[in-house]
Amino acid sequence: MRAFRALLKTESKLSLRGMDMFIFALCMPVVVVIILGAVFGNKPAFDGAAYTFLEQSFGAVATIAICAGGVMGLPLVVSDYRSRRILKRFKVTPTSPALILAVQVVIYAIYSIASLILVYMTAIIFLGYQFHGSWLQFLGAYLLVMLSMFSIGLLVGGLAPNMKIASAVASLLYFPMLIFSGATLPYEVMPAALQKVSDILPLTQGIKMLKAASLGMPMDSVIIPVVVMIVLTVICMGISLRFFKWE
Repeated sequence: MRAFRALLKTESKLSLRGMDMFIFALCMPVVVVIILGAVFGNKPAFDGAAYTFLEQSFGAVATIAICAGGVMGLPLVVSDYRSRRILKRFKVTPTSPALILAVQVVIYAIYSIASLILVYMTAIIFLGYQFHGSWLQFLGAYLLVMLSMFSIGLLVGGLAPNMKIASAVASLLYFPMLIFSGATLPYEVMPAALQKVSDILPLTQGIKMLKAASLGMPMDSVIIPVVVMIVLTVICMGISLRFFKWE
């Protein structure tokens, strides 16, 4: 436990020094929620809706940090540590290589949770946001989305033969999900054809779960997204653990 705390402290400082996650995981979601509030205000999500467009979008904006950390940050860090033989060096120490991966997962989870709190407080204080659903269901869905996105990151980082390929694959996953899953560009304003394409993205399914939980909708209405996220997590984690390259 002492080794875990020491590594967590060191890796957290290194992460903040890079500023990437500070910008994309903490600042960007707050900016997006402010823009949505400024553009749509307290307008109903659609005619006759019992909730506003911002309230409908809260769950989507909350996933921006998860996407940044899990799909972009995590695979690049893992691939970089392998290419610099950091993981290999850990094999000859009492600390296992798995510990550094656990530390990275915790760091990106902290970023995600901090982002969720910042987005929620910004929406509450400045934009009149109201949470209609169950926090227990929302946090459960949030954890599932986090696990699924992080499992994708570990899969990419664990199998990519070098940093260049890891960066290319991470970018191909990150930017489409960031833009077309509904995290930044609201799913509801997309043309029907683009929505069908968006439905293929795993983060889109996660956002549907979070929207249902935050708006107080029955969770059985999103049973398919729940199953998709669970299956995705199991498959990615299984492949990652089975074929992970430490060096």
